[in-house]
Order: sequence, then structure tokens, then C-alpha cells
Amino acid sequence: MSNQSINLNDKFAKFSAHWTPKVIAEINDYQFKLAKIKDEFVWHTHYDTDEMFMVIKGSMIIKLRDGDVLLNEGEMYVVPKDVEHKPFAEQECHIMMIEPRGTVNTGDSDSVLTAVNDVWI
Repeated sequence: MSNQSINLNDKFAKFSAHWTPKVIAEINDYQFKLAKIKDEFVWHTHYDTDEMFMVIKGSMIIKLRDGDVLLNEGEMYVVPKDVEHKPFAEQECHIMMIEPRGTVNTGDSDSVLTAVNDVWI
């Protein structure tokens, strides 16, 4: 246990790759993950969990089959489990996600964008 606060800007400065979530904290079985995103991701579904996206810097779109959700800095959206979605950012966007430990970033999709899990920074 640390008595240090977590500075999001410092954490974002530690990596540059897009679509590679990094764990910065845990509470119970949930992880707080940071990611830099840009361009298209893959359509995917998480069958066992909801997924929360919060924009820290920039803007993004979460494409859903029945419409899109635009998120700007300071906004968040929860994708319910079983809902197919596809994140997208025209310009680099910094996001935080909260999801259960072990959640695969590409859900049910087999993709070259599948990231290694539990990478802490």
C-alpha cells in the first residue's frame, strides 16, 4: 500500500502505444486502466461485464449498432455487457476504463489489437 497519489498525466507520459491499456490501480476485483487510443478499434462484445470509458483528454466515439456515443473531456459512458461496440478516436485520445481484473480489451474478438493483460505502470 502506498501513501502516494496517482497522477494521471505522469502515468500517461510513461507509454505511447495506442490500444494498450495499462493498470494504475485496483479496488476489490476491479482495475483502473489508462489507454491512448487513435483511429478504429474492432467490433467486440464483453459477455460477462459492463465496461466504463472516461475521456481524460481529447474526444472519442463509441460506435454501437443502434447509434454512436460522443464523449468529450470529462465525460464517461458505460457500455452494458452483451452490447457490441467499437471505440474510435480521430485524434489521439486519453481514456480511463474501469473493468474487472482479467477483462480482455477486444472481448470476444480475435484481433491483432488484443493487448497483454495486467500490465502495470
